[in-house]
Amino acid sequence: MKPYRHKIQYYETDGMGVTHHSNYIRWFEEARVDFLEQAGFGYDRMEALGVYSPVLGVRAAYKKMTRFPETVTVAAALVRFTGVRFTLAYTVKNEAGEVCCTGETDHCFLDASGRPLRLKDRFPEIYHMMQKFLQSGE
Repeated sequence: MKPYRHKIQYYETDGMGVTHHSNYIRWFEEARVDFLEQAGFGYDRMEALGVYSPVLGVRAAYKKMTRFPETVTVAAALVRFTGVRFTLAYTVKNEAGEVCCTGETDHCFLDASGRPLRLKDRFPEIYHMMQKFLQSGE
């Protein structure tokens, strides 16, 4: 998978010209959407099938500051998958290749009524795609 690229915008910085910490969580979201699109199951496709994937938890560890107008890359990798829940890990790097932030997001799969959804039973194509990425470390 190609890492997601994001050009830091001026409005994403604080009074010191440093990227505000909340924006890294937004970048995780952007990278997750990009990851699923690259995998062939973007959110638009999943939601058209009645599959939803809310965020259950977020963790971030800030290592190095970023600033406007740098471009960062956000690599996303599937690190846990049970068929109902999954966790993606993220690594944000600056243009010099230095790690600026790491984090994880936890998710589950729900059907249109908000009930937990076992992909293996109802959507085996999505289940097998997730299994493939878990085994490959992507």
